[in-house]
Amino acid sequence: MPTRSPRERVSANVTEIATMVVTGLWLVALITDQGWWLAALLVGYVVIVPLTEILFGDADDEAVDEPADEQRREPAAATDSDADGEAPLDRLRRRYAEGELTDEQFERKLERLLETETLEDAEDATRREREREFERN
Repeated sequence: MPTRSPRERVSANVTEIATMVVTGLWLVALITDQGWWLAALLVGYVVIVPLTEILFGDADDEAVDEPADEQRREPAAATDSDADGEAPLDRLRRRYAEGELTDEQFERKLERLLETETLEDAEDATRREREREFERN
């Protein structure tokens, strides 16, 4: 992957930066015995950080790498094979290998896929794979 500029890294991590600033602010206030440290903590984590996530979060990443109808799918439907026969895990690996997904997107989608994967889904995938192998031979 190409090296990103500091501006790109900041814009990709705005929520994390806001969280660090809020934490630093209330900790300094607490350590220096300021009476407003609790208000800084509450306002920071209840207002500032969520607002930052809403305004600058990774919703644009989601919109780019997942079609809208795929976002609304039921978890069970997300584990089914596509019409082309490609299993979700194989499709995820292919997209990552082709550079369509960043490391963070790949890890997030892999976790989501593993959370929705059930024993029945795994058995079905194994059965389909065996059938494909049998058809090839």
